[in-house]
Amino acid sequence: MTRTSATYNLWSGLLFGLGMIAFIDEVLFHQLLHWHHFYDKSTTDVGLVSDGLFHAFSWFSTIASLFMLAGLRKNHSFWLKRWLGGVFLGAGVFQLYDGVVQHKLMRIHQIRYVENVAVYDWIWGIVAVSMIILGGFLILQTRRGSR
Repeated sequence: MTRTSATYNLWSGLLFGLGMIAFIDEVLFHQLLHWHHFYDKSTTDVGLVSDGLFHAFSWFSTIASLFMLAGLRKNHSFWLKRWLGGVFLGAGVFQLYDGVVQHKLMRIHQIRYVENVAVYDWIWGIVAVSMIILGGFLILQTRRGSR
């Protein structure tokens, strides 16, 4: 395993994790549960447009990662454990960023508009940190190992 292919495995996983968790967020919390829009500081129409842009971003990230993955598979340099580490790390970092920066600092939306949002915030953060820890653990296991 070359250093370049190890890096590509990691980046492909990071982009896939970011795209996957953004897609899950968009479909579950925005579309199915109607808990919030990506941007809730304006009208519903603006919120829907922001959701569409967010959805497009998640798909661009996912598609880019899959092109990278196809190249890795073609060159027989795909490393599942490292890639999964990137997936969990990318998903966790995005979720932590969303929960801290977008929810609390920028206040462009909340997870859910209820009286006791702290419960949702804690669960959101714990899941994010758990994914980061799992991703970091998998990546560290592949630093000097072989496939």
